[in-house]
Amino acid sequence: CPVVLAPKNSSVAMPPPADIVKVAIEWPGAFPKLMEIDQKKPLSSIIKEVCDGWSLANHDQFALQHADSSNFYITEKNRNEIKNGAILRLTTSPAQNAQQLHERIQSSSMDAKLEALKDLANYSRDVTFAQEFINLDGISLLTQMVESGTERYQKLQKIMKPCFGDMLSFTLTAFVELMDHGIVSWDTFSVAFIKKIASYVNKFASDISILQRSLAILESMVLNSHDLYQKVAQEITIGQLIPHLQGTDQEIQTYTIAVINALFLKAPDDKRQEMANILAQKQLRSIILTHVIRAQRAINNEMAHQLYVLQVLTFNLLEDRMMTKMDPQDQAQRDIIFELRRIAFDAESEPNNSSGSMEKRKSMYTRDYKKLGFINHVNPAMDFTQTPPGMLALDNMLYFAKHHQDAYIRIVLENSSREDKHECPFGRSSIELTKMLCEILKVGELRKLIC
Repeated sequence: CPVVLAPKNSSVAMPPPADIVKVAIEWPGAFPKLMEIDQKKPLSSIIKEVCDGWSLANHDQFALQHADSSNFYITEKNRNEIKNGAILRLTTSPAQNAQQLHERIQSSSMDAKLEALKDLANYSRDVTFAQEFINLDGISLLTQMVESGTERYQKLQKIMKPCFGDMLSFTLTAFVELMDHGIVSWDTFSVAFIKKIASYVNKFASDISILQRSLAILESMVLNSHDLYQKVAQEITIGQLIPHLQGTDQEIQTYTIAVINALFLKAPDDKRQEMANILAQKQLRSIILTHVIRAQRAINNEMAHQLYVLQVLTFNLLEDRMMTKMDPQDQAQRDIIFELRRIAFDAESEPNNSSGSMEKRKSMYTRDYKKLGFINHVNPAMDFTQTPPGMLALDNMLYFAKHHQDAYIRIVLENSSREDKHECPFGRSSIELTKMLCEILKVGELRKLIC
């Protein structure tokens, strides 16, 4: 076939201008409208053009939003995110929508109130709507509903318990979404509101959605306000949180550990060790191993992060001991070394306290300290003057000797009878191993790791 060349003056198809976006716009009861949006035009002009196409007056009361599951409003700030082929929806403006929902959630009809709260929980994810609703003092309205809700509908709970549970769940969801935008300070909430949220951690333990949102609110309160930390710490105990780790819902477990981490992180230094002791008494480690780590399901990323944070917070309690040098003149500290020797060799009798036996005692001690694997056989306290690991190494050695006595004695005796080139001295090995673990576990690097 002959090749046909286009005339020089003929038009060639050119790509559309970069500022033009082709979209489809929906309106209830009408066919979608296909149109080109000129991104150089003001958004208000585009909305007016769309309204005129459907003969809708008062175009300033309308807005465009994405027709996907997000339903986010399109604004001058985010309009550049619109892609070719996007489906948009013409809807009421954020201000109009916020005003309507503000009125609807105060309806005397339980069904109408429930539907309004459900819509509010959905729309509150959008920062544009959230700002308008907050401007109407919407946060205060929600907190008042939470504070008075239980008493107000106490009679209805018996006959409408599912409805009440859903209403409270949507109310708390909307509150969480609105607060997540960072528009309102956490310092503005009353003790009554905190007490009510804390009560839901126990009272609605069987309602997963209410429990999850209550835990999320408590975590945010603790992390975002020093005053609220103190108030929350007075209302929530570790004993109240532990049972939620023993359930099967991983999301609840994750939020529970997040609250524990928040309380741990914000606690004053003198309270952290006290809290760690309580966690030990409640066997938190065993509970996490049984119900979280060894549960028959994969650990999601958020749970893994919260467990990591808890581990970091716990390990950092060891920083003081890690950075504390042993005082060779401190008799209490020297007694720990004497205890290590006693457990290992269990001397049945001590030499008489005489000038002649003193030399024999020193010689015996020097021999035993060598068998224990210390560098300084005469004064092993000097082995613990380097930081890290400082006194933490001695703490670990004593714990091992007391709680695993048979293994401790076996290790000391086996190594004391080996040739020097095959030796694995307990003392030196313990000190180096403690130092290595401090480096691996990053003890003392709390701020870097949490951030």
